[in-house]
Amino acid sequence: MSEIGADPMSKDFRRYGAIEGGGTKFVVLTGSDPDHIDRLEQIETTTPQKTLQRCIDFLVEEHRRSALAAVGIGMFGPVDLRKGSSTYGYVTTTPKLLWQFTDIVGPLQQALGIPIGWENDVNAAVLGEARYGAGRSCDPLVYLTVGTGVGGGVYVGGRVLHGLLHPEMGHVLMPSVPGDDFEGACPFHGRCLEGLVSGPAIEARCRRPASMVPMDDPAWGIVAEYLGAALMDISLILSPERIVLGGGVIADGWLLPKIREVLVRRLQSYLAHALLGERVDEYVVSSALGGRAGVIGALAVAREAAEAEG
Repeated sequence: MSEIGADPMSKDFRRYGAIEGGGTKFVVLTGSDPDHIDRLEQIETTTPQKTLQRCIDFLVEEHRRSALAAVGIGMFGPVDLRKGSSTYGYVTTTPKLLWQFTDIVGPLQQALGIPIGWENDVNAAVLGEARYGAGRSCDPLVYLTVGTGVGGGVYVGGRVLHGLLHPEMGHVLMPSVPGDDFEGACPFHGRCLEGLVSGPAIEARCRRPASMVPMDDPAWGIVAEYLGAALMDISLILSPERIVLGGGVIADGWLLPKIREVLVRRLQSYLAHALLGERVDEYVVSSALGGRAGVIGALAVAREAAEAEG
């Protein structure tokens, strides 16, 4: 495959497990890289106990069939990534109330007894795009997903960025677009980026699902304004070599030119680089992994966990 494939720097063909935890479904698979997937299953997100047990059953069966070197997890957040913390491996203050302060890593570690790599979903996705997708050879790299929620991950210096916790780009507060009186849909912050451009925010604004809002609806111009403004801030703060956009809201790609135009217009030539002007289509790009970015990224997380164990 031309855009997606095995890491060209590695001949590692050990088997790994990977889990992408999403608000509506979990995806769990085993394999060695995107071109060598042995088995994949989608599991409806219900209660933590039922959902996790199905993932565990799948991975235990696969581990018995042929040993897994490690498992990687990319999970909706916020999550605790601080090793040594009493809640390391937990989902923490998520708006998904049933899942608040749920231990994810512990039950998997107990059931499998192998290294478990742990990231939030967008951190996993940016690692996947950096290793296998649209961000190969780009460092720093930013991945931003716009779907049921909005989140961003950063790849810099050859690794995913961790800080005090992890980046939460979807919850930066946004200035108003002239004429927009929508109050926002985020239960925590109202008019943050997620509260203005996520799928639920568009549905609340337009009173119908985003997939049913016509392309010529003025709401899309407003969404593009907010996303372009957010990409300007990301560009100024992090100076990435590329920004990869994913998620269901912009999966078809037709909104990307509008977002790029807003970014260039708002920057007003302040940063003198062709990628922020006439070549902006090389700077803001669609995900090469698409809907698989999270779970393929989790596969890369598993590989890193195995390598860390030696």
